[in-house]
Amino acid sequence: MANATRKKIVVIGLGMTGLSVIQHFVRKGSDTDIKVIDTRVTPQRVELLPPNVSLHTGGWNMDWLLTADQIVTTPGVALSTPELKQATVKGIEIVGDIELFARDVSTPVIGITGSNGKSTVTNLVGDMAKVAGINVGIGGNIGFAALDMLANDHALYILELSSFQLETTSSLNLTAAVFLNLSEDHMDRYTGINDYRNAKRRIFDRAKLAVWNQDDLQSKALNHSNMISFGFTNGDYTVTLLDGKEWLTAKGIPIMPVSDIALVGRHNVANCLAAMVLADAVGIDRQVQCTAMRQSRGLPHRCQQVLEHNGVMWINDSKATNPASTLAALDGLQFAGRLHLLLGGDGKGADFSVLKPVLERLDITLYCYGRDGHKFTELSAHTRVVDTMQQAMDLAAQNVTFGDIVLLSPACASLDQFTSFMERGDTFSAYASEIAARMNEGRVSV
Repeated sequence: MANATRKKIVVIGLGMTGLSVIQHFVRKGSDTDIKVIDTRVTPQRVELLPPNVSLHTGGWNMDWLLTADQIVTTPGVALSTPELKQATVKGIEIVGDIELFARDVSTPVIGITGSNGKSTVTNLVGDMAKVAGINVGIGGNIGFAALDMLANDHALYILELSSFQLETTSSLNLTAAVFLNLSEDHMDRYTGINDYRNAKRRIFDRAKLAVWNQDDLQSKALNHSNMISFGFTNGDYTVTLLDGKEWLTAKGIPIMPVSDIALVGRHNVANCLAAMVLADAVGIDRQVQCTAMRQSRGLPHRCQQVLEHNGVMWINDSKATNPASTLAALDGLQFAGRLHLLLGGDGKGADFSVLKPVLERLDITLYCYGRDGHKFTELSAHTRVVDTMQQAMDLAAQNVTFGDIVLLSPACASLDQFTSFMERGDTFSAYASEIAARMNEGRVSV
């Protein structure tokens, strides 16, 4: 009879997020009946499931879904999926892992979203907290799953939050929330840019402080009582010219020369301004912030120099999964020779024409690959189309000379040929080293 009163939980997906949800309920020791649905025929990590958790694979189990008390879905599954819409019609609660996190967390949380830069800002604020000696948990859409971090009783949580995660979150009381910027992305999932923007803006719903970008009005919160802004020329946190040098400035007070920032690229100046606002919101000392900005060199796969060989620099920007992110990489790039740019993958319905004005001003060759590689051919007169990233790298290696840069900044998702942008970036880095070894042996002419 006791089993009849147990709460029926159905978890969608057996990836990192799904497993963190299961372990969360196990740790709570709650009286729940947990079932997992994974539409893949042979999902990974099955061996990690507790023995009392049932698993259905290879499709949907509508009986489980429609008799559930709560469905916990993963970011990769849209709420518009027909099976989930049937559950919504029945009034079944559908949440994500961030909503479960929000219901249990008791210490301050910072939330960071935006089309581009959110991983960098998340990591930078995390570095500031670490330098300050704070027991900080950094994760969400990157690194650790939010629910896994709850087990460690951190004094502060810093979460990167995607639009997908925010769609299923309604209880997150953030100490500070930032919406960094908006550009076209995930148009294969949203009905348009406004739909995408509105999902992002959910980060402000219960935030004590709403932080927005003066250079991108789409990032502004609507009708929020406590807002603060950053921007290159306007904002509470901005860049000011003093004695011929640019300075990061907070509410009119010069903080640090821009030239001291360790991160590469103009876009990272804006990221530092946003990070300062968030750090101030949780009381991190200003000098500690400056120390972190002078030391932090960013994340792997984001404008990361992985090799310099024979005067040619190879840069891994695999994190650039949309055109705006590629534009940001190009904006911060300095090189004496020619740029060999690798583009392609799963374009997610994006408009790549926004790249053309910038590409036309550069001494550049495009190497286009993957499912949507052909969509880049009209952006430059100097374009080569191949099937794979490795083929693109081989072609670039045959054409580079001293002072050139080979840049992987694909403007696309990776899932047509790789399991993630991380695997794509790791493959790029490893293959660049292999190419360099071949060059040393005289098997590639330069």
